[in-house]
Amino acid sequence: MIEVHHLNNSRSQRILWLLEELNAPYSLVKHHRDAKTNLAPEALKDIHQLGKSPVIVDKDEVIIESGAICTYIIDKYAPQDFSPHPTDEDYYKYIELMHYAEGSAMLPFLLLLYSGALGEAAAPLMERIFSEIDNHIGFLSNRLGSDEFFFRNTFSGADIMLSFVLEAATISDSLQKYSNLKKTLDSYQSRPSYQAALDKGGEYKLGD
Repeated sequence: MIEVHHLNNSRSQRILWLLEELNAPYSLVKHHRDAKTNLAPEALKDIHQLGKSPVIVDKDEVIIESGAICTYIIDKYAPQDFSPHPTDEDYYKYIELMHYAEGSAMLPFLLLLYSGALGEAAAPLMERIFSEIDNHIGFLSNRLGSDEFFFRNTFSGADIMLSFVLEAATISDSLQKYSNLKKTLDSYQSRPSYQAALDKGGEYKLGD
């Protein structure tokens, strides 16, 4: 059984969503951010040296990184038609989206988060940060088009991964002019498995 080390208000919420979506067996170990620093507790370093979440333990295998964790869970616990096969012609487009979510798309949102601590000193960065946010959100809007889901218009791991990008974008009101992304995010959040994951995971208020 997968043991999920879950941190409130973090990326690990989508790992719970994936597990609920697949009806996969898991146990939950909750960790809470420090009330003053908002950092993860030192206890997470007992699981992995980096002390970050999400992190899972399965059969003595410790795995970090959202994309790697999602891929592992899908490979081990999902039905065969949930993800493309490596021999499929569009397989690497799926892999591209899985890695893009954390590899590129989240960077400007992280810059926005951390620059907030600089106050007025961050002002020269704001135009570039918001330009990059709009660049990535615009790409996702074009990629989605009139579809509901990002890959083959079928719910997949790519939607799980990209959901956090869309949720991060709501903090800066970056989805306002992208109605297709807002509609898709609403559809994610209305899924019974998403709601079940919220019930299990607890507090989930990005930006707090």
